[in-house]
Order: sequence, then C-alpha cells, then structure tokens
Amino acid sequence: VQLQASGGGLVQPGGSLRLSCAASGSFFSINVMGWYRQAPGKQRELVASIATGGSTNYAESVDGRATISRDNAKNMVYLQMNSLKPEDTAVYFCNYWGLRGTDEYTYWGQGTQVTVSS
Repeated sequence: VQLQASGGGLVQPGGSLRLSCAASGSFFSINVMGWYRQAPGKQRELVASIATGGSTNYAESVDGRATISRDNAKNMVYLQMNSLKPEDTAVYFCNYWGLRGTDEYTYWGQGTQVTVSS
C-alpha cells in the first residue's frame, strides 16, 4: 500500500485545514486509516483514525475540532481540522493498518507539514 498525503501548510491560529491522503496498491478488507502527527522533540501520536465500516477514534487534544472521513471508492482519507492552535503544529502522517488472517501490516505515507502561526 502506498500513501500520498497532501494539504499541509501555514495556517493562522483559529483557521482550518483539510489534509488528504490517497492510497494505492493492494488493500485489505479489514483496515483502518488514520492520521498521526509528530512535533519537534515529541513522539508520533495518533490524531484520528477511521475503520472500514466508518467507526472513528480521535485524540483528546483534537476531539471536537477534527473530523476524519474516508471515501472507499476513491481510496482516500481526509482530516478536516478547525480552530487550529499553535500546538497543532507538526508533521502529519497518513497511516494504513491492515489485517489479513492474524498478520498485521502497517504503512506510512510521507509527512506533510502543518504550521499554525500568526
């Protein structure tokens, strides 16, 4: 699975941003797509994830400000973030987790920088 993320950039505090991730390759019927982020000097952390059936999970730090969605027909996953804060500044990574039998597979896209600053 190959992942191509886009949509990062410089945003003012309080602004909004939509990240997109295009997936290609051989997919798993059971999968979860998500967004992680890594700020300088910090560990990579989950921002939000969405399973094949549509169930979602959000980090507490973005809950209420972020919406993750996916278009299975287009093999896309999106992250809409509103009311952005300077602490949202990080490199955002698209992630794909798949399950085949008892084997788990994880794929990462290249990061896209999100900077929240005035």
